[in-house]
Amino acid sequence: MSLPADSHVHTQWSWDAPSGSMQVTCERALELGMQAIAFTEHLDHTVFTLAMEELEPGHILVQLAHQGVLTPPAFDAAGYLEEIERCRHQYPGLRILSGLEIGEPHWHTNAVAEVLAAAEFDRVLGSLHCLPDRDGLAEPPGLYRHRDPNEVMRTYLAEVAVMVSSPQRFEVLAHIDYPVRTWPRSAVPFDPLDFEEEFRHALRATAEAGRALEVSTRVPLHSHVLRWWHDEGGEAITFGSDAHEPDWIARDFRDATHLAEATGFRPRVDPAQFWTRVS
Repeated sequence: MSLPADSHVHTQWSWDAPSGSMQVTCERALELGMQAIAFTEHLDHTVFTLAMEELEPGHILVQLAHQGVLTPPAFDAAGYLEEIERCRHQYPGLRILSGLEIGEPHWHTNAVAEVLAAAEFDRVLGSLHCLPDRDGLAEPPGLYRHRDPNEVMRTYLAEVAVMVSSPQRFEVLAHIDYPVRTWPRSAVPFDPLDFEEEFRHALRATAEAGRALEVSTRVPLHSHVLRWWHDEGGEAITFGSDAHEPDWIARDFRDATHLAEATGFRPRVDPAQFWTRVS
């Protein structure tokens, strides 16, 4: 079986992917024998405070920040869509989907609606990267500086449930376990069983909203979480590497597909479609 579509890929059109290249990523996808890929570029409006001490001096986030606060640059939808069409023409053997990863869509209703009204996108992800923190907003590395990681995880999953229950337009919940990526080494190792109730609540809300769940491989989604998704009525999944450079695409997809099949999900005939539950 060929690799499934990578439904979460960033290129140079995402503000935090300076090493990205849509053209090179297409070539890499064909080398891997992939049939479909979705370029889901960042559409972000949340201004947040960085944990500067956690980043290298030349990191792209540091370069973009002003006095430790990062305001995401505007998304060039027109330029991005022109590049999509060029790549579709150049690589006819690869199904190329346009897309967005919308950060905190429920907090930026008007700004998001303006972009979505300007063009059609094939795949739209909703993601939560930040949480309220003191007088502003911060991503998990900033939150962990003065908050218990268990509390951060529980607060994050509660906000995920709010986001997916909102009327905002997105098909897929991206990286439900985002705080795990930067889980503090000094803390007790992350165990999803410690947060089963919170995960199930967020997953149930996602299923009730009719959205799909991303099986993220950036930090491989734990098998318990995917089984809870099935238990809570989840009907569909996608696979996402969250690649920010060409060599990252489809990372660990073989293991992810084996897990998905063991949990009761199967591919559709069209490689660009969601995998759906069969049991």
